[in-house]
Amino acid sequence: MIGLRRRVRIETERMTLRLPQHSDFRAWAALRSDSRDFLAPWEPVWSSDHLSRKSFTNRVYWAGRAHSAGTAMPLFLIRRTDDMLLGAVTVDNIRRGPAQAATVGYWIGAPFARSGYMSEALRAVIHHSFTALDLSRLESACLPENAASRGVLEKCGYKYEGVAQSYLQINGRWRNHVLYANLRGDRRGRTDAG
Repeated sequence: MIGLRRRVRIETERMTLRLPQHSDFRAWAALRSDSRDFLAPWEPVWSSDHLSRKSFTNRVYWAGRAHSAGTAMPLFLIRRTDDMLLGAVTVDNIRRGPAQAATVGYWIGAPFARSGYMSEALRAVIHHSFTALDLSRLESACLPENAASRGVLEKCGYKYEGVAQSYLQINGRWRNHVLYANLRGDRRGRTDAG
């Protein structure tokens, strides 16, 4: 609601974070296709039409509707020097009222991994979520063995909170996930991952 109804555009040092557009289809499909082996161990199984134009068109419509309704903020990471699509961050399941919370998910294309782009994007999204969206809590989850994702979350101020049993179906199997949260004005101090 606060700041959600207008077009969102978040600038970082190297990127512009914005809603997906129909014109992004070719870049998105190519990056996802080229990164399939890199992403598959960490994501739900892709539908047979995952990389189709129709599926992407549905994603763009969903992104616009969800953003307008204030329930999600799906953002593409666009490198400013060459307008290259690098990945995406989605603030989803935005809950208002006493919770003021949301879930944050993300992916990065294989060629751009371990270059600091996701940390840069997440820091900007966290700041935007706590200020412009007036959220109080951001939650993220990843597979316990996904050291890169856990490192990004910890680097961006998330703290380990526990394990969710059979949290999501990943790569065709129900998998446990480690849960992390980032709190506005966090005073919890360091927590050690189990």
